[in-house]
Amino acid sequence: MARLTKFNDLVYALSRIQKKSRLSGVRNSVIGADSKVGSGSQAINVRMGKHSFCGYDSTLLNADIGSFCSISQNVYIGGVAHPMHFVSTSSVFLSHRDSVKAKFSRHEYFHLPKTTIGHDVWIGCGAMVKAGITIGTGAVVGMGAIVTRDVEPYAIVAGNPAREIRKRFAPEICDALLASRWWEFDDERLRYAARNFDNVEAFLKSEGLL
Repeated sequence: MARLTKFNDLVYALSRIQKKSRLSGVRNSVIGADSKVGSGSQAINVRMGKHSFCGYDSTLLNADIGSFCSISQNVYIGGVAHPMHFVSTSSVFLSHRDSVKAKFSRHEYFHLPKTTIGHDVWIGCGAMVKAGITIGTGAVVGMGAIVTRDVEPYAIVAGNPAREIRKRFAPEICDALLASRWWEFDDERLRYAARNFDNVEAFLKSEGLL
């Protein structure tokens, strides 16, 4: 039994090494020095603040992502829109280069909306975020959610399409947290303030906001 357990532990360790050894694709992006794009993920035209991370096998396209964000694995954010007001939505009629070989015309159309993710946002595994929307600071996006509209700060959303379930805190607490702008604290101030991060009211009182 002990030998089998050791073997299973070894297999698990090797699988983790294999998963982590894959490269991440980062292009035309600015990633915070303390932030990370996980193995197998892509970040194209992305700006990511400090202390944020993106898990395995996610795709981030043309997005501004704040600080202290937690983006899980298999998340898709942003993307290119197709022309629904043309005769066809197919890219074989458009001027830009893509994966198709044939070109029957070269009409100009390349719509790449900017997606904005605030600070301290948590996006669960397998979620998809439509290009061009804004997810407010402190929001939580549930696992597998399909986000097609803007999400307010400190809202918890889930489902397909994603709908607000509730706010994380009472309205006055949400407003006070936004006013604190704690994500802009320098490391020394943040280390001091973080002593109260398990008690929202204590933190806000220490900042004179409650």
